Amino acid sequence: MREKEAPVLHKNMARASFLVYLTIMGAVVARAQEADPAIPPVPHAITSAGGGGGGEAEHGQTPVLQHRKSRYQLHSSDVLELSFPFTPEFNQAVTVQPDGYITLRGVESIKVDGKTIPELVDLLRSTYAKILHDPVINVELKDFEKPYFIVGGEVGHPGKFDLRGDTSVAQAVAIAGGLSASAKHSQILLFHRVPDGWVQVKRVNLKKMLKEANLEEDAQLQAGDFLFVPKNTFSKIERFIPTSSVGMYTNPVLH
Repeated sequence: MREKEAPVLHKNMARASFLVYLTIMGAVVARAQEADPAIPPVPHAITSAGGGGGGEAEHGQTPVLQHRKSRYQLHSSDVLELSFPFTPEFNQAVTVQPDGYITLRGVESIKVDGKTIPELVDLLRSTYAKILHDPVINVELKDFEKPYFIVGGEVGHPGKFDLRGDTSVAQAVAIAGGLSASAKHSQILLFHRVPDGWVQVKRVNLKKMLKEANLEEDAQLQAGDFLFVPKNTFSKIERFIPTSSVGMYTNPVLH
C-alpha cells in the first residue's frame, strides 16, 4: 500500500509546488504594474497594402482601408439640393461648411462631413422627424470635389491632376511628365489617407517593375492620393562636385 501511495504523494506535492509558483509570479507581475502604471499605450499600426496577419486586437486598432469603389463621401464646399415632395416649403439648397456642418431650415444644423448620400438621407429623416410626420426627403449632389491625385518630386510636371478612371502609379508618373534624370524610381512613395486621420505609406519599386516588364504589382491610385518621387543619391551630392572635374571626365580633350 505504501508503494502505491508514494507516486500519488509525489504528484500532489508537484501540483502544490506549481500552484505556489503561479501565486508568487502573479504577485510579482501585479507589483510591477503598480510600480509603473503610466505605461503608454501601443500606437495604432499602419499596414501596407497586401500585408497579412492580425488577431482580434490588431483588427480593433488598425484603421481599415476604404475600398477603391466605395461611395462618395461629402466634403466641405459640396452643394446639396434637398427636396421634400409632400412638404415643398422645406425645399432648400445647402453647402457643406468648412467645419463639416450644413444649416437646415426649421431644424438644427447637422454635421455631414464624411457621410455618403444614403447616410445623409437617413440622418435628415431622423432630424426632420422632430417636426414632420414620416418625412420623405430626396437629396441630390449638385457640386462636389472632383477626384484628384497629386504628384511631387522628381517628375517632369509635378502638380495636381484629375483622377479619371483607374490610374496606376506608373500611369500617374507618365501623366506628370515622366521621371526626371535625378529620380530614384526604385523607392517611389505613395501616401493614402485612411479614416481617423491616419496615412498609409506604400513604397513602389517602379524600376524593378519596368525592368521585369511586369506591372502586376503596380498600385492603383485612389482619390486624394499623393505620389512622391525622391532624388537619387548622385543628384543629392552632384552640387558639391566641381564643374571642372565633371567636365574633365565627360568631355575629355583629345591630344
